[in-house]
Amino acid sequence: MLIFCLNITVTPFTLMSLSFLFDSFLMQAAAGPNVFTYFAQSNLAGKVVIFILCICSIIAWTVMLGKYLDLSKLRSQNQRYERLLSKETNLLALDPERPGRGSGPYYNIFREAIEAFYRYGEDVASNDTHRASLRMGHVENALQRGVAEQTVRYESKMVVLSSIVTGAPFLGLLGTVWGVMDAFGGITSGTGTASLQSLAPGVSGALLTTVAGLVVAIPSVFGYNYLLQQTKISVVELENFASSVADRLELDSQAATN
Repeated sequence: MLIFCLNITVTPFTLMSLSFLFDSFLMQAAAGPNVFTYFAQSNLAGKVVIFILCICSIIAWTVMLGKYLDLSKLRSQNQRYERLLSKETNLLALDPERPGRGSGPYYNIFREAIEAFYRYGEDVASNDTHRASLRMGHVENALQRGVAEQTVRYESKMVVLSSIVTGAPFLGLLGTVWGVMDAFGGITSGTGTASLQSLAPGVSGALLTTVAGLVVAIPSVFGYNYLLQQTKISVVELENFASSVADRLELDSQAATN
């Protein structure tokens, strides 16, 4: 959760201004139809749908902000560790249990790769080409598993955001259809005649749920598309890093045998 601390000096003028704004808001709300009156005119189903959409909106914004911060943190960790490896002349000289000071997806992938390399044997300078080929196959399998595990980490929580993007408009539509159905049903069971004055309150309250669904879905779809694109880019960078690690380990292994 992000907490923003604002250093505001409270003065009598500030309190008077806030009081004036609040009074103006109340006068405007009471002057004519607005969102609050539409909500009051909604039936029970519409109010429940709007309540659910409010919860979905809170969840969507929490996921979007959390995912953005998580992706930024992981990218920073990856760049830091990639710079560390670029300064190493021989990756095989690193400790398999703690290959440098780092963290993040790149670090986990490289640690699994170098552990797989030494798990196959300690004889780095072996001249057996068949054994060296099997060793590198073992390393590549470890890299693939590492990339798959980190990909799952990158794509976590995206299904929640996708569900909100898809479901919010349908929830709003459900509330609207239900509200219109109740409005017409009440007239039919009552006077038996329909007029604009009798239909307007129920219809306006019913349409509020569609508006609420769109208000939830529109920012969510923009956030989802952006985060999805960033996730795809990060996965491609993971695959490229794994490929470069395999190449460097193979080259360092060949250099050790010469």
